Amino acid sequence: MFVAALGLRITPAGAQAAPRQAIAIVVNAKSPINDLSFDELRKIFMGDQQFWADRSKVTLLVRAPSARERAVVLDKIYKMDEDQFRQYWIGKMFRAEVAGGPKIVYSTDMALTLIATIKGSITFVPAAAVTGDVKVLRIDGKLPADPGYILK
Repeated sequence: MFVAALGLRITPAGAQAAPRQAIAIVVNAKSPINDLSFDELRKIFMGDQQFWADRSKVTLLVRAPSARERAVVLDKIYKMDEDQFRQYWIGKMFRAEVAGGPKIVYSTDMALTLIATIKGSITFVPAAAVTGDVKVLRIDGKLPADPGYILK
């Protein structure tokens, strides 16, 4: 019980742990973007790049706390915990470095619906949930199913 409360997975001796599900970075299907380097992705998610190459505004959609994919993104992209993430965005808005923080979405379905309708939007969802209404970006040339993909 204590182990479960910590979120630890116990694997019987000799058994393999289930692989972690990859997190896909998705944009509007009409977006000209197909590939980002990890550094470019981080700049977008950190609010340091607020416009795409065609000068359209980046709309960053972020899952609400408690979503597994949010935890992966906070760890891998932001390298922050929840409190640091909140303080980071409060600081950026206070210093007028951004007009507003990321838009919060409450479900994968909501994220996918908004991405499909908002030009310039970007978010992250479990790779298994991706629909044909959005485009999955390659990160450093890799898709979520590829070996070495960073967002797992």
